[in-house]
Amino acid sequence: MESMSFDVFTPFIEIAIMTIIFNYLLSFFWNTRSMDLVIGFLALLILYGASYLFELPVLYQILHVIVSVAVFAVLIIFQPELRIALSKINLKGRRRREMGGFDSFLENLTSSIYRMSEKRIGCIVIIQNIDSLDEFARGGVQLNAAFSSELLESIFMTSTPMHDGAVIINSNTIVSAACILPLSQNTQQLKKIMGTRHRAGLGISEITDAQVIIVSEETGRVATAREGVLAPDVKQDRFKGILRSVFDPQKPAHKSKTFREWIRQ
Repeated sequence: MESMSFDVFTPFIEIAIMTIIFNYLLSFFWNTRSMDLVIGFLALLILYGASYLFELPVLYQILHVIVSVAVFAVLIIFQPELRIALSKINLKGRRRREMGGFDSFLENLTSSIYRMSEKRIGCIVIIQNIDSLDEFARGGVQLNAAFSSELLESIFMTSTPMHDGAVIINSNTIVSAACILPLSQNTQQLKKIMGTRHRAGLGISEITDAQVIIVSEETGRVATAREGVLAPDVKQDRFKGILRSVFDPQKPAHKSKTFREWIRQ
């Protein structure tokens, strides 16, 4: 009797688990460069299921072969995204990163960013939070140097070979420079005046929880990106508030404001 009563609930448990997995994967890929492929694969699965339900043997056999191959293709194509998604599940219970000497770091970083803004020196700076950025750091020039305004600004000077890529910072350390980032396909947030730097900055923010800072070479405007949301033309006070809301949220003066509240100002 007990086994029979449990069997009644089994389909509902399976549906609930599959729904949670599906929603997690869909939310992860939403507004990313892979979304079109995900939609195409889902459409193929729906067609495959329909051919089985409506007893279309020829179509079913053809789609069975295609789906079998497509599953392996998806695993290969989405390998970076799936690895990041799994790492997010692993890190879900960890506390957000606390940066020692944050006030000093923030003042120096702000001064550096807005000096580059005045000189219209384009840059992308990625500040690691909880999600690992090792995959992207390995593709750049390894520095592992203590953060300083002078070093950061010198990296993005147009005369240096590292100025085109992104800089990754982790706990007051400039880990890597000239890093290549994935480009966002979210055209709704990217205006015509925004170029590759903004696409790259938004792209990395869509798949990690890093804080991204972008300075436009054309306009000198400072933008920030996090959680797939781009905040254009950020002034100094707002800039400090955004970073503090991510890395120093317990500060009394800013405790009431979240990251999203700061970027909507």
